[in-house]
Amino acid sequence: MRKHFNVTGLCVPEKHYMVDITERIAGIRKMVDAGDYFTINRARQYGKTTTLAALAKSLEKIYLVFSLDFQALGSASFRDENAFSLAFLRIFARELERKQIKETGQLGRLCEDIRDTLSSKDEKFDLVDLFEYLLIFCDCSSKAVVLMIDEVDSASNNQVFLDFLAQLRSYYLERESKGTRTFQSVILAGVYDVKNLKRKLRTDEDHKMNSPWNIAADFDVDMSLSKSGIEKMLWEYERDCHTGMDPEEMASMLYGYTSGYPYLVSKLCKLLDEKVAARNEADHSWTKNGFLTAVRLLLSENNTLFESLIGKLADFPELDQMLAELLFSGKEISYNPTSPAVNLAIMFGFVKNREGKIIPANRIFDTLLYNHFLSRDEQQITEIYKASLQDKSQFIQDGHLDMRRVLEKFVEHFHELYGERKEEFVEEEGRRYFLLYLRPIINGSGNYYIESRTRSLGKTDLIVDYHGERFVIEMKIWRGKEYHSRGEKQLVGYLDDYRLDTGYMLSFCFNRNKKIGIQESRVGGKTLIEAVV
Repeated sequence: MRKHFNVTGLCVPEKHYMVDITERIAGIRKMVDAGDYFTINRARQYGKTTTLAALAKSLEKIYLVFSLDFQALGSASFRDENAFSLAFLRIFARELERKQIKETGQLGRLCEDIRDTLSSKDEKFDLVDLFEYLLIFCDCSSKAVVLMIDEVDSASNNQVFLDFLAQLRSYYLERESKGTRTFQSVILAGVYDVKNLKRKLRTDEDHKMNSPWNIAADFDVDMSLSKSGIEKMLWEYERDCHTGMDPEEMASMLYGYTSGYPYLVSKLCKLLDEKVAARNEADHSWTKNGFLTAVRLLLSENNTLFESLIGKLADFPELDQMLAELLFSGKEISYNPTSPAVNLAIMFGFVKNREGKIIPANRIFDTLLYNHFLSRDEQQITEIYKASLQDKSQFIQDGHLDMRRVLEKFVEHFHELYGERKEEFVEEEGRRYFLLYLRPIINGSGNYYIESRTRSLGKTDLIVDYHGERFVIEMKIWRGKEYHSRGEKQLVGYLDDYRLDTGYMLSFCFNRNKKIGIQESRVGGKTLIEAVV
């Protein structure tokens, strides 16, 4: 049975096609060897569990590794200190039994005490008792002990968990100051950064941000998949399946759309392998058109990752507002880690920091967010959306999208519907309304995304792929002839990058003497079709 692409749970090299993460593991191992306590906090389905499993395997020759998962603890386990201490001891004992360590001497007596405590359900057993057991175990062990806890998010708002972290911190400090033999390293994994955990259960404002995990080392290891790593994985797949694909070209497209987000890479590959191949002949699946089909299939899904991301917008209104401004107003938002909205957006994986500005983390999430926000507008049945539905049939001829005609009709409707609105409306809503007009036209047959390099208040480049044809549309606010000329030259440069002869411009102009409609010009050997609103 050949390998397959996996998007659920743990990825196993012997069973699944996956990018080699040896370099990542080596970087984390250096932190373990140094005795660091740290948190691996990354967005959902970013390969944390797979990384922990590979790390444990890498460490087991030198260290005694205990890999625990807080998903194994029910909510009742965090009811109070006694319940948590017994629940933690139970999963620790289960892991100890699995390792089949020889129980002799002091270690044997400790194991017997653990069994007695669990069987009697000692109602007085607390964190002090728990850590007394853990310290004895670390002292008895012939190897230094490493503790890994996955899915710590399930415990992050419980006072008892904060007290557990405080105990870990206390003995970490004793290790450094008194030589107490405790854990060599403690690794917590989850979405939320435990290092900055708010003590929500405290009413004293002076202690609101005083995390008991302030001993944690910064975790700077890159968890994303590299383009070269993706390409190596595809070469392995190609040797097994003989699709005739160009692994280098396919890796470039995968990385270009996902920025190496592990789940998105694996999911697109899985769709190409299983769904796109079923729709087309197998040797036509791993092509540009097949890839764009996989992107459409992915964005039409309601998978657990997308559900989680969109759910965060409802949970955090300030996050919803900031992302809407980033997408539609072209507002430049500075990277400020103390900003709650920015911090949330980065933690959940929506955005990343690029040269001090935040931008969408990848094209898939970018389009997902656009689709989400635009669908809310569609539910209100805006006038421009109605107009698009009525016009839709005239834009596709013999399977080809007539982008010039799309722009012509948009200008006509926008002027009729919104021509009397104030300048502020056009500047803030113009690009949103064009996307609302475009969406039903390409829906189901085309893809679109915003080119992040040009995302600003002044201009935005929209890339549309429709049945293998690509259209580059510069949407911009008119800032004068000199700015307009620079925009034309920049668009010509992008057309060269994409090997296209024709580009499109949508200009929102506030001059009273403006000439509304379509204009065509030749610049740098390229044809530019400009629509002026």
